[in-house]
Amino acid sequence: MSEQQGFKRINFFKGFLTTEKDWNDAEQYHIDKRKLQNRMLHAPGVVFGYQGDLKVTARARGDLSIEVQPGYAVDGAGNDLHVPHAVIKSINLDELRLPQTVYVVLRYYEELTDFIAYKENLEYKGHRRVLESCKVEVSQTEPDIMREVELARVHIEKGANRVRDARDPAHPVNNELDLRYVPRAGQAGSKMSPQLRLRLEALLWQIRKGALEYTRRGVLAAHDVVQAANTALMLLAVGLVDLISVFEIFRLVVESQGEMALDVDVHHPTIAQKKEFAEYRKQVEILRGLLGEGKNNLETFTNLLAYEAKAMDIANSAVAGEKPQIEAPEKKDDKPKLADVKDWEGVKTMPTPKPIMELEGLSWVLVDEIEILNKESEDKHLFQIKDAKDNYRSRQKLKYPDGTVVDDGGRAHVDGYSEFRILNLTPNRPVIILRRMDYVYGDYELEMAVNGKPAGISTCQGTDRVNRWRNWPVLIPAEAITDTQVTVRQRSITAGRDINMFHIWVYQPK
Repeated sequence: MSEQQGFKRINFFKGFLTTEKDWNDAEQYHIDKRKLQNRMLHAPGVVFGYQGDLKVTARARGDLSIEVQPGYAVDGAGNDLHVPHAVIKSINLDELRLPQTVYVVLRYYEELTDFIAYKENLEYKGHRRVLESCKVEVSQTEPDIMREVELARVHIEKGANRVRDARDPAHPVNNELDLRYVPRAGQAGSKMSPQLRLRLEALLWQIRKGALEYTRRGVLAAHDVVQAANTALMLLAVGLVDLISVFEIFRLVVESQGEMALDVDVHHPTIAQKKEFAEYRKQVEILRGLLGEGKNNLETFTNLLAYEAKAMDIANSAVAGEKPQIEAPEKKDDKPKLADVKDWEGVKTMPTPKPIMELEGLSWVLVDEIEILNKESEDKHLFQIKDAKDNYRSRQKLKYPDGTVVDDGGRAHVDGYSEFRILNLTPNRPVIILRRMDYVYGDYELEMAVNGKPAGISTCQGTDRVNRWRNWPVLIPAEAITDTQVTVRQRSITAGRDINMFHIWVYQPK
């Protein structure tokens, strides 16, 4: 039925002798009108908020199979794609030329069913029903939204034997499911109840007001919290905040609050040392964990509102009565400057550490470095990972906080320890080991040892999901450096965390 000529609806009248064509035309009329509405009023993609949202996850079998949860989608032609039950698919490596990206897609299919033939007259036969269905398929070609909806993609390396969920969904690596390209079907309006909407609005104003108090005390990252709250309030005002979208909106708010907490830790010690602010940091981590669970339902939303309200009450109490202070100039004395890892705060965000660095009265010289994944460099330094529950290689193209993008390869291990030898040392002088790391996997502690003897604890505080490169310094005291070369061991104390390293620089003071 041609849309250009208008839609013809069947019209019954007394004596109208209908045929199979009339009944099929009557059905086609409704099908065409429904598809037109889907195309014009909804962007194609997954309809979030229905059943399992068609979410793709790796199966806990350590193989190349994936599971697609039930859900509903609309393709670019206006077809309804309904998956009533979970679907399991396996990726067949024999059909691929690795390395290669494969796509998990949902395609619309129609199938004639319920065939019948009347034995009295075999001319009267046919299918009594048409099954409107869809299939989950693994494709090697870029998805075409007019005939399929992408549910996931994964770049598979040579030698891969399993697919897994992304450790960081915003930056998946090889052999990890990438859900960033899943299209979201367009929806209009909000189904949020007036009570929840008003409660959310009051909370966002509370977040905004609290963050402004921190901006007045010179906390630069608090401006981002203010802007995140402003944006959320604007979206709420035009009716675009629903249980489908509110979790992604809050993800930006909570990440901005995490950056504000890190800013306070680094630049505002008088606030950071308060018991209330330590509790605020814990609340932010609880909020991050709540959002990371992926349970986007009413119960999670009400918990989110409660924890966020508590976090802001604590944050406000941390600066109650606090006024901007002008720090008195430090008194200089003639004592020699001692090495301190705090002096290296600015080096953490430096894309290319310099061969010689003047830091707080000490001149540090690069004496050795290890290029991770460079066999010659690793062999020279006897680099190895032992007793790890999992260890892997990866190549990352990430940013430093100043926007510089660096492409680097590295290793990581979960639990266990990594060990390497550092060379060209001057005995009885302290050493700084500077390690380029993916800061999205922060918040852990390492136990350091030199030649088998304890050499202190290295604490990596905080995380950053946007600007992920950091150069993390570890100070080895002078008394531990007893020779021109020593063996360093770093053992994970915090269970279950990825300890990663992409480049290692070694410095000593002149």
